[in-house]
Amino acid sequence: MPFAVYVLGLAVFAQGTSEFMLSGLVSGIAADLDVSLSAAGLLTSAFAIGMVVGAPLMALAGRAWPRRRALLLFLAVFVAVHVVGALTPSYEVLLVTRFVGALANAGFWAVALTTAIAMVPDRLKGRATAVVVGGVTIACVVGVPAGAVLGEHWGWRSAFWAVAIVSLPAFLAVLRSIPGGRGTDPGAAPVPVRDELRALTGPGLRPVLLTMALVQGATFCAFSYLEPLLTRETGLGAGWVPVSLALFGAGSFAGVTVAGRFADARPVAVVATGMTALTLGWAALALAAGSPVLALVLIPLLGMLAFGTGTALITRVLGLAAGAPTLAGAFSTTAFNLGAAVGPWAGGLALDAGFGYRAPVWVSVLLMALALLVAASTAKGRRSRAGERRPSEPVAHRSAHERL
Repeated sequence: MPFAVYVLGLAVFAQGTSEFMLSGLVSGIAADLDVSLSAAGLLTSAFAIGMVVGAPLMALAGRAWPRRRALLLFLAVFVAVHVVGALTPSYEVLLVTRFVGALANAGFWAVALTTAIAMVPDRLKGRATAVVVGGVTIACVVGVPAGAVLGEHWGWRSAFWAVAIVSLPAFLAVLRSIPGGRGTDPGAAPVPVRDELRALTGPGLRPVLLTMALVQGATFCAFSYLEPLLTRETGLGAGWVPVSLALFGAGSFAGVTVAGRFADARPVAVVATGMTALTLGWAALALAAGSPVLALVLIPLLGMLAFGTGTALITRVLGLAAGAPTLAGAFSTTAFNLGAAVGPWAGGLALDAGFGYRAPVWVSVLLMALALLVAASTAKGRRSRAGERRPSEPVAHRSAHERL
């Protein structure tokens, strides 16, 4: 695996810390800026909406740039908005900085995924994807709990300063390690936008993107309100929040590592198994949230399932949209973060309706049930079409790719 792929994972670590750290800071932000918990949770949604909007737009804007230049520009903007966010006394300004920071993060993600898979042969594309996504899981293990500790002792603003500072080594590493061209062949012309859009309309891609959005919606819905769930429903003290976030992150890292090794060969099996187990896991957490021991056991398991399944879905999208080298990563990022926008919003509605602190987890169960329905209906439709084309061929003899 080229060293530059790990550099991209390092940069994603800094950005992933920012994206996820609010799960341990919502109470502090709400109290400091005099807003409700659901309003503080919307800061996560604002970031996710910026990712949804920014991924295709920033990817298209950066098509004409060398990849290193695009990555450096996105990182510079990301650092700047975190400095502004750390200084502002206004909730509205903070909301805007989250959105702008997400635009930069989205552009970085889209270019980083494309750059990583362009550096490796086909047999290693799943592992390269896992390394980049692994930056987010390491952020969950190290960065997010550290942000929670900083927030508890020195206020939530200190976590924003930390993200800005940690991003600087990533900037230097990208500057020194990423090739300056547009791809593996710096002189190659980019694929025309029309051809990329045509590739994105290929059979089976849109249902996979919708499935990814629903799965990530379930993950972010529960994760965004994990801190109030643990402190107000489970009965754990504030000191357990960083520990719980670290456990979730450790499970996430394990899930990404496993998925990276199997997603290339068995993407359908990894996705199907992960989605089913994840649905049952969120239901188990909603039922067992009152037990500290059971909650702490379930949290790393859910992290493993959520990010393992998410990595397999990204690999699946990149495989189905191989003819769209710029926009495939962008649309993966968009679907990922569309769920991240809808999830906290839906969880906040459930909280505001007075259904209690377990309500966001039950919303996660509902979103996973919808994801399973989409996946099942898509698989049934493909089996029917394949049967019409080859009525005499047993279903068992068809490839795994044709059965999704």
